[in-house]
Amino acid sequence: MRVDIIGDIHGCYDELLELIKKLGYEIKGDNITHPDQRKLAFVGDLTDRGPNSIAVIRLVYQIVIQQQNGFYVPGNHCNKLYRYFLGNNVQVTHGLETTVAEYKQLPDSEQEEIKGKMIALYEKSPLYIKLPEAEVVIAHAGIREKDIGKVNKQVKTFVLYGDITGEKHPDGRPIRRDWAQHYHGDHWIVYGHTPVTKARFVHKTVNIDTGCVFGNKLSAFRLPEETIVDVESRQPFVEEKFNRDIK
Repeated sequence: MRVDIIGDIHGCYDELLELIKKLGYEIKGDNITHPDQRKLAFVGDLTDRGPNSIAVIRLVYQIVIQQQNGFYVPGNHCNKLYRYFLGNNVQVTHGLETTVAEYKQLPDSEQEEIKGKMIALYEKSPLYIKLPEAEVVIAHAGIREKDIGKVNKQVKTFVLYGDITGEKHPDGRPIRRDWAQHYHGDHWIVYGHTPVTKARFVHKTVNIDTGCVFGNKLSAFRLPEETIVDVESRQPFVEEKFNRDIK
């Protein structure tokens, strides 16, 4: 299997289209195909903070659900938006407010369309996915080797939020352990969640959240080539948003 795994998009639709084209995919009407039968995969956090979350939802739904020609796993922002659409009492903060503002500007019929697509995308997708043909596990914030194959509350928290300690830095950021240092498996683990200025390789793991929404890049990891392809962000650069603990 040949697969291109794209990092956290966060509503950066223009950069997503540019990256898909740079990877060699052809967009013809509602179909996105690759001449080499490659498939796209997404590590989650499709929405929030960026300028066009609604268009990102539509595009990923088209690829993963309608065409059934790609893969998606949810991120913590996807989880929160899903719970918002279910009517749960979630705080409309930390970027969700930008998606909700976009959503509320839509006509009622389009609101129902987007709500239905996001709910379906979330409910039809696994918490994390193992693709044996590509020798890869895709999980939003990563996964420990011993947890691959398991789904429980503890694994869900790890996959969505990383190896959090429960403590916080003075500026409110959660303190996370560097789980990748302890991974020694044979499959690649491809993840995002924590912005880094360039793709971070540790053992056979790679963090491909290169902070597009914070003005850096949108990146994809290609398998079996084991290469990074990226495009420059069109958003303002926000230096303090990048990981200062794990380099």
